[in-house]
Order: sequence, then structure tokens, then C-alpha cells
Amino acid sequence: MKPIDFHSLDTAIHGPIRLGILTALQIDGVLDFTTLKKRLNVADGALGLHLQKLQEANYIRANKTFIGKRPNTSYHITFAGRKSLGAYLNQMRQVIDAVTDAATEKHLADRVRETARSRPGSLAFRPA
Repeated sequence: MKPIDFHSLDTAIHGPIRLGILTALQIDGVLDFTTLKKRLNVADGALGLHLQKLQEANYIRANKTFIGKRPNTSYHITFAGRKSLGAYLNQMRQVIDAVTDAATEKHLADRVRETARSRPGSLAFRPA
């Protein structure tokens, strides 16, 4: 089996809140802080920290405005964020494929062993 490179996973993305932020922005477009908070079901402080980390990585941008007298911050994913999210998802797809392939191979090998045990002499397989 081909080795899986977990060391190259983008740590700026790899985490449920950051992955959730990028996914929401990729799917829905521009979202404000309150919408992201509700969508991800996280506390203000936790969301703020993760938004800051993604901004530092240049994966998202913030736009601060006022609605009436209330501040409103909206976020959008940048080109670098889209590119990195796509690369991250491709790496995770490789992990999923490797696990799925291994499970399928194990399942088939188990079926061959079961068949060989239930019908001795019917297959050339000899358990080790």
C-alpha cells in the first residue's frame, strides 16, 4: 500500500472550526460573523480566534461595515483559501480512498477465508 503523507496536511485548515468556516464560505459566499457563529455552533471567542488564524494565512478576508449604528463584519474566502481548501480536500480524498481500498481488500480476503473454511477443498487457498 502506498504511504499516506499526513505531514503535508495544511494545519491552518485541519480542524473542525476552520474547515467549517472555509467550507461555509466556499459554499455560501460572503457570510457575517453572526451567521458563521450560528452555522458552526461555536462561541464568539473560539470563532474569533479561528477567523483571525485564517486571515493571517490569507485564506479569508474581513469587511467591516456598520448597519445603522451596529458594527457588522462579513468574511469571504480568498483565491489562496479556495486553492488551499481544494488541496486539503484532495489529500483527505486520498486518505479516504486508501482506507476504503484497504477495507475492501480485507473484506474480500475474509470472504475467501470463510468460503475456504466452509467448503474444504473447494478452493486452493490454505490459511496460514
